[in-house]
Amino acid sequence: MFKIRLFGLILRLMNVKGKAERTKQFIIEQAAPIFNSKGIAGTTIDDILAATKMAKGGIYGNFENKEAISIASVDFIFGKMSARTYSVISKEKTAVKKLFAFIDLRKNPLVPFIEGGCPILNFGVDSDNTNPAVKKKVKAMIEGSMILFIDILKQGIAEGELSEKLNPEEYCLKVLVMLEGATLVSRVTDSVKPMQTVIKILKSELKSFEIKQV
Repeated sequence: MFKIRLFGLILRLMNVKGKAERTKQFIIEQAAPIFNSKGIAGTTIDDILAATKMAKGGIYGNFENKEAISIASVDFIFGKMSARTYSVISKEKTAVKKLFAFIDLRKNPLVPFIEGGCPILNFGVDSDNTNPAVKKKVKAMIEGSMILFIDILKQGIAEGELSEKLNPEEYCLKVLVMLEGATLVSRVTDSVKPMQTVIKILKSELKSFEIKQV
């Protein structure tokens, strides 16, 4: 009888823990787009309450403060961005097509694939000199992306798809900087033309290093 009661207690505790985790995840999913759109400083607890339709007690029962929610939201949105990136590039077979697929994710900054726009740009500007913890996460995201794309290009060179004259480090840095810059300019001018121009330049340059297969 004791074992049965103990087992029942364990099941109830597991259910409570599972419900708590689901609630935390719900709060993060609702708060993340707000932080990405309005910035960490610009987002208030009232914004989160409105999005989740929860009472303050429900929010603070899961997170110590707004800062804790923002950190979890940054992790969530970067994870979402990484998953989407891996999804599109993994479908392609060649280095050129993989990079093109990534570049094309940014083709319309006015209708971004991540709600609120590019989180690297948003959180990077928002956290510079104001939020070291978030700035560190942005830096890790940038460095991780660079490593991934450099490895793709190096493999393309090793397999004879791309010329050895291509400098993977320089090209990948150019891709990152030009896409982020074009995102900002497109959003400010409310036009996709700056991004379309940058994409055309980046693709043309990479194609110039492609070795035509006989």
